[in-house]
Amino acid sequence: MNIAIIGGGNVGGALGGSWARAGHRVFYGLREPLGEKARALVVAGGSGVSAHGVADAARAGDVVVLATPWNATVEAVAAAGDLRGKTVIDCTNPLKFTPGVGLELAFGFSDSGAETVARAVPGANVVKAFNTYGWENFANAKYPNAAGLRPVMFVAGDDAAAKTTVSQLATDIGFAPFDAGGLSAARELEPLALLWIRAAMSGARNPHFTWARLAR
Repeated sequence: MNIAIIGGGNVGGALGGSWARAGHRVFYGLREPLGEKARALVVAGGSGVSAHGVADAARAGDVVVLATPWNATVEAVAAAGDLRGKTVIDCTNPLKFTPGVGLELAFGFSDSGAETVARAVPGANVVKAFNTYGWENFANAKYPNAAGLRPVMFVAGDDAAAKTTVSQLATDIGFAPFDAGGLSAARELEPLALLWIRAAMSGARNPHFTWARLAR
């Protein structure tokens, strides 16, 4: 599959490298596709990885992945151009820092970052996924556990075919996909990401812990 990743930070780099190793072609969409960061991503990703402008990458991708800081997401979506008919994976979390409060979400339970993205890309099939962990887990989904469980990957969206595609991409890099329902389920998944971040930063754990689903 051709995967366009908008954003070349830790999350985008980790996902791109993992998908490239799984046999997919990765097109990074960057503001500076000839810059040092772009070269580093291509070298790290190996064969099948290339860097382009945002719009060119988006055109090349069967799937478009948003892996940007929240405050840069609207600008990135605008730069991507027409995304109608494409599956768009929203990996972002609408985080903000409030003095005296700390890190918190910009939305409550009546809206979400994913639904905000969907309103900005009419005609695209937006799926919320790959937002509840840190980049270290995307670089390597395996983690020490006695039960040998695969970490769960929650997938939320309103288009069944798009969710099937994203679930397969999760499976390809070592996750166990779980259908969380429609896109409005992002209102629960984004707070779950904040819980993960707080636990990872607390000192009680580290970035290499994940959520798992136990079922008969």
